[in-house]
Amino acid sequence: MNVVGISAFYHQSTCCLLRDGTLVAAASEERFSRAKHDPRLPVEAFRFCLRRGGLDLTGVDAVAYYEPPRRKLARQLWAGPAADDELAWLDPEGPLQAIRRGLGWEGAIDVFPHHLCHAASAFFYSGFDEAAILVADGVGAWATTSYGRGAGRQLELFEQVVFPHSLGLLYATVTAYLGFPINDGEGRVMGLAAYGEPRFVDQVCQLIGMGPDGQYRLNLRYFDFLRGERMYAPALCELFGAPPRRPGEAIGRFHQDVARSLQLVVEETLLEKLRYLHQRTGAGALAMAGGVALNAVANGRIRRQGPFERLFVQPAAGDAGAALGAAALAHAARTGRRPGETLRHVFYGPRYAAEEIDALLRATGVACEDYRGRHEALAEAIAERLAAGKVVGFFHGAMELGPRALGGRSILASPLEAGMRQRLNQRVKRREDFRPFAPSVLAAHAAEHLDLAGPAPFMVETCAVRSPFELPAITHADGSTRPQIVDPEVCPRFAAVLAAFHRRTGCPLLLNTSLNVRGEPIVCSPVDALFCFADAGLDCLALEDFLIDRTPEVDRWRQLLAAWERAPRSVFARRRSAIAEHLYTFV
Repeated sequence: MNVVGISAFYHQSTCCLLRDGTLVAAASEERFSRAKHDPRLPVEAFRFCLRRGGLDLTGVDAVAYYEPPRRKLARQLWAGPAADDELAWLDPEGPLQAIRRGLGWEGAIDVFPHHLCHAASAFFYSGFDEAAILVADGVGAWATTSYGRGAGRQLELFEQVVFPHSLGLLYATVTAYLGFPINDGEGRVMGLAAYGEPRFVDQVCQLIGMGPDGQYRLNLRYFDFLRGERMYAPALCELFGAPPRRPGEAIGRFHQDVARSLQLVVEETLLEKLRYLHQRTGAGALAMAGGVALNAVANGRIRRQGPFERLFVQPAAGDAGAALGAAALAHAARTGRRPGETLRHVFYGPRYAAEEIDALLRATGVACEDYRGRHEALAEAIAERLAAGKVVGFFHGAMELGPRALGGRSILASPLEAGMRQRLNQRVKRREDFRPFAPSVLAAHAAEHLDLAGPAPFMVETCAVRSPFELPAITHADGSTRPQIVDPEVCPRFAAVLAAFHRRTGCPLLLNTSLNVRGEPIVCSPVDALFCFADAGLDCLALEDFLIDRTPEVDRWRQLLAAWERAPRSVFARRRSAIAEHLYTFV
């Protein structure tokens, strides 16, 4: 049975294909459209999934969607009159009609609750036979936090916190107050927190109050997202004793301390509610999803201090992963069998043959070295450049699903150089200097350098660095890092580069960040990679079996690439993105 799962019309629009319960393909629309967080119907991602599965539309047995449109619209309309103008054009069945119209699908569409899709994306791909489940995000249709359990093919959500009370909205509101964009800046606040002291914990605790069992409530006098004019009310500024930071303003100790206080309160809230979940379920394992589950610092504490012995965090924990959950639920409902298998990797996106890349490079005329059939030599050549302090783009195999680059579409650098983080932040990624970078490390050597408490293949949790090396490029201000443990059986080509760097330097870790610049999605195609190579100031690009060093010719070629018309964002996408910078709940 071939089941297509879709999430769309908010952010991270994504499509996936399950065949007989096994994930075959998955990708977010932003990677094709080049519009970050593209909310539009994932038409190109759908076409890719069919190509990967060797199907046409007649081969699709079911289409599943990740939230009931009527319930979501009811919540949006309830939320307040400020949303009326934005919602007047919406039809309760509009998303389903758009799927039929845009994809040519004439059959029924299986629709599942948003948080149930998140829960399915966590449990069915965890490898656990039984587990407790936590879903936490900004808001689905109504639910913002869900507690449940999974056993075999059965899922149950037995308690929920509902809008407007939300950990995700709490974090988003303070993110906006600190001058960062919501749905994108929360990770920056998490990184900023490492520099601060928790001197505003009492103030943050006034924003949220604990309730019985899994419940909590926001103090709505401090929030403004019900009316939608902005996330925070004037009372929040009075509470912290300072006006909001405007984007681009200097970041000071005050902002660091507010971020640290917020992070600590959210961590403590999660730990308290997980103790309840453990008591309620008696489970030894926990599966997590939802946007809050992308908080790697909180996940690290849950791993170390939480009540569960085993932890799985869906690596595409946001709405992208909900497409996987929708497809899994449809498979279970239609076949009576448990879908999914243990998620060992996230390489479910497009891949490109060496012949395609060779033709592209010949057309551009850019000088490169061809390593086809010489993979060990290519790994050594990359490691030589990395050991010399160069920054290398690494493009190999299928593109990753989710927000992390894990060796398919990566920028690699030595973790040993003190100035590497600043160089990458300023010249390559073009982002704030406080932003940390993460390492990838060979599995056989991980325990020698990291204080790990469990498996870490997806960069979804932090741990302490305890290496005999000084690793300034990947060690954050609090001595932590967010690692990827690389299994050579899963990522053989990437592991070969790590091994070659280890032989040259004695260090089995590399700095690994996504192959993109700020404001752009992670690259998908070879053309995207060449754009990024030219634009980001990388020293070298390993494009499958081809190695391209930066030369004056590349800089001249950059001007040619800049003249190419990139895929434009539609008025719809621009409008939605502009709204999303200010409104969390209405889009």
